Amino acid sequence: MIKIFLSLFLVLLFSGCVSKTESLKPNEKAFAEEDAYILFALRAEELKDHNSASIIFNSLYEKSDKKEYLYKSLQNDLAAHKNADVVSKVDRETDGKIEDFKLIRLKIVALIGDQKYEEARVLAIELVDKSKDVNDYVLVSEIYVKQKKYNTALKYLESAYTKDYNEKILDRMSIILYVNLQRNKEAIAQLETHARMHGCSKIICTRLIGFYSNENDIDGLLSVYLRMYELEKSDDISKKIVQIYAYKKDYIKLMGFLQKSGSDNELLLQVYINAKNYKQASKLAKELYHDTGDINYLGQSAIFEYESHKNRADKKMQDSVIKKLKKVVSVEKKPLYLNYLGYLLIDHSIDIKGGMGYIREALKLEPNSAFYLDSLAWGYYRLGKCEKAYKIISKVKKLEGGNDPEVLKHVKTIKKCKNKKVKDKKKK
Repeated sequence: MIKIFLSLFLVLLFSGCVSKTESLKPNEKAFAEEDAYILFALRAEELKDHNSASIIFNSLYEKSDKKEYLYKSLQNDLAAHKNADVVSKVDRETDGKIEDFKLIRLKIVALIGDQKYEEARVLAIELVDKSKDVNDYVLVSEIYVKQKKYNTALKYLESAYTKDYNEKILDRMSIILYVNLQRNKEAIAQLETHARMHGCSKIICTRLIGFYSNENDIDGLLSVYLRMYELEKSDDISKKIVQIYAYKKDYIKLMGFLQKSGSDNELLLQVYINAKNYKQASKLAKELYHDTGDINYLGQSAIFEYESHKNRADKKMQDSVIKKLKKVVSVEKKPLYLNYLGYLLIDHSIDIKGGMGYIREALKLEPNSAFYLDSLAWGYYRLGKCEKAYKIISKVKKLEGGNDPEVLKHVKTIKKCKNKKVKDKKKK
């Protein structure tokens, strides 16, 4: 109802007689109320009342003789699907002459809208012969696509593309080649050639991704995503790159990408760990701790600092690792950190009883852990209590992890010590 009242109001408003100005300077008003009428027209467009908008813009044209208003009126007629009206209005204005290219284009669009493809094709070819405009080549090609004459449509697009290497036109060409003509390799080759010569823009890269994905060409996909990442360093693109490297199991290149991009340091840390690059893992975990404040990263940094050190007897290194782990377990009493700290204190005879205390805390949380029981047994061994150590280590052999090389080594050492103790008692 609002639109109807608006239309009626505007028709009444424009019913007054206003003479057409003979000659106007640029930006000069043709009549006093011109700005107000423009606002009404634009408001009608905003409300998608294209019929009212067309009437208002047509009135503006009649009162001012400014072609811009005529174009807007016709565009609103097209939006209202009044194609026949557009054709008749353009014919009245042009009298069959092709001089005002904008009007002819609007007529062609209207003819296409009414599926009068042959009439539209003839007119469009006449237009492009005169205008030589890139957009008119595209318009002709669209008509040929409607007529399913894809090879001819492609020729017109190629003529347009060679004028300024417009990527949007190339995108249309590639769709016709790939979808309509099934010339898949040629479509991809043309896009790749453009990308090499003019850069892989978002439009070109996106189209290549679609084609490579359809072709299941993993290497092609990776190549395009890497180029896209240079244009737009987004998390979504980096995730795609990471997924592809992981799928290909190319962990060296994955590591290189993550190092260069800095897109996912948490994942890079896991890659370092899997590659047993503990030195870099320790350094990165420390950076992550400073960035996030997560104490777990400090714990990992300490463990990897120890694991990466060639000289495990280095007192300075030991002090650094122990200091960090003590800080960690004062906040986060995870069995992993408690056991690691305890074992270091025992194995290097720094504080055997203190180390066993940390291990007992770990065992409260995971009482059946083969590794934590092994550490406790190793503590008793270091104290010379081999029989007690052997009693504990005997349980370890039956648990998951009991066949670990380090555990088996301890079993052998503790058993030897226990047997020696038994022999010494017999001698006495």
